[in-house]
Amino acid sequence: MSDAADYAAARGWPFEEARKVAARVQAGGKGAALFETGYGPSGLPHIGTFGEVARTTWVRNAFTRLTGLPSRLVAFSDDMDGLRKVPDNVPNREMLATHLGKPVTAIPDPFGTHESFGHHNNARLRAFLDQFGFDYEFASSSDYYRSGRFDAALIRMAERHEEVKAVILPTLGPDRRATYSPFLPIHPKTGVVMQVPMEEVRPGLDELVWRDPETGERFGTRITGGHCKAQWKADWALRWYALGVDYEMSGKDLIDSVKLSSAICRVLGGEPPIGFTYELFLDEQGTKISKSKGNGLSIEEWLHYAPPESLAQFMYNQPQRAKRLFFDVIPRATDEYVQNLDRLRMAPSPDNPAWHIHAGPTNDPGSPVSFTMLLNLASVINADNPEMLWGFLHRYAPDITPESHPLVARLIERAVAYYRDRVAPEKRHRAATPQEAEAMRALAAMLRDQIEELERMPPDERAKAIQDLVYDAGRREPFLEPAKDGGRPGVSRAWFNALYQVLLGQPEGPRFGGFVALYGIAGTIGLIETALARDPATA
Repeated sequence: MSDAADYAAARGWPFEEARKVAARVQAGGKGAALFETGYGPSGLPHIGTFGEVARTTWVRNAFTRLTGLPSRLVAFSDDMDGLRKVPDNVPNREMLATHLGKPVTAIPDPFGTHESFGHHNNARLRAFLDQFGFDYEFASSSDYYRSGRFDAALIRMAERHEEVKAVILPTLGPDRRATYSPFLPIHPKTGVVMQVPMEEVRPGLDELVWRDPETGERFGTRITGGHCKAQWKADWALRWYALGVDYEMSGKDLIDSVKLSSAICRVLGGEPPIGFTYELFLDEQGTKISKSKGNGLSIEEWLHYAPPESLAQFMYNQPQRAKRLFFDVIPRATDEYVQNLDRLRMAPSPDNPAWHIHAGPTNDPGSPVSFTMLLNLASVINADNPEMLWGFLHRYAPDITPESHPLVARLIERAVAYYRDRVAPEKRHRAATPQEAEAMRALAAMLRDQIEELERMPPDERAKAIQDLVYDAGRREPFLEPAKDGGRPGVSRAWFNALYQVLLGQPEGPRFGGFVALYGIAGTIGLIETALARDPATA
């Protein structure tokens, strides 16, 4: 599909979402769209933060292609929220404990680098988003409340105080129902964000009247100017209404909150944004990932073992289905990205996930070898530095350099790290069965007989020819499968599993012919002979 393509025919889910935004903007007579993502600054940015901003960015880019209209992405930090508990991963925890309940932008920075704890975490968020090159505008809840950006919306909420309460109260237990108010005044003496019932709400006087439950002292607090904030579901609705947000994603765990906030937004007189519910991540056992349990995979860990585009590929795939997020998914996501990048270079279609990852067509040369192939090579040679892999790659494809193929350089560096940390400790060779050993000796003989002819071939042809020999060697019992359409018998997966388990000490791998072409034919013959010699029964 060319640059002049009809993007209206694009099928990817970001375009499906963008069409909804385009219809909303058109119906509202707006000339631009506002996309939003939210962030709770009591903790640090994490892999879910990346996923939400990346996915929203893809929808935004699709909207631009569809309509040609301008748009903005606001990354909103809820930094006026009171600190509910002291995080485990910060210094000066005792100091933080004395400030519980205060807005995080009113609490000293335990790291000592910024004017507040909230400012510190906001800086971490911005650095995190900048690291990936996201185009966004940062927004601080504290700044918006204190500057008056929310004043008109707050007065509107005060005018409709009872209607807003009527949305929320049916969802609360009796104790909370008795004290609930959508307004949280900031205590003028302690600075704590107070969750107390309102004795009076006076929108005409810009005043909330409430009582300190501990001292009994009665206060009159301004509604505007940052002297109060909204309770979080009401706060979400307030933001949508005040800013005119057109699109916001959220996780499956917030479905009920979205419904309530949408209802409140309508009570205020606004129209809630187009929403998109994404599924949550699961660990290897299928249990929901929890930061407190530590059963997830951090973004730092992913980026240590694979490039960020592979994480984007993982996030792109079926966002409305639960995904298992653990180390073993990294090679698969990386290879899927490499394959899509190659397809994108050949045919720049917006139906390709790599099109969204790169915000359009790209001339990136990609990688002629898969990440899994590099991992298997690293496993055979026990690679402890990138130069060892480069030596084999240069024999396979002499023209590839770190400068001409920067993705290859990144894949090699991370393959070494992944092999060292994740593969080497688990590597277990098993002995070949007599039937497997017979097939492997046959493969070694075929390679030895045709080595000169094979090595004269271009790399792609060589890999294909070797793969044919691998099939021929495996066409024997117990690996035979019935022929299809009267052709030659097929070869079962058990033959290929045997090659990787016996020769590499791994449960599976990529196409073996490609591996042999990369590792070297003579080296592979030696690998087979060494593996069979380990077990006298098959030697």
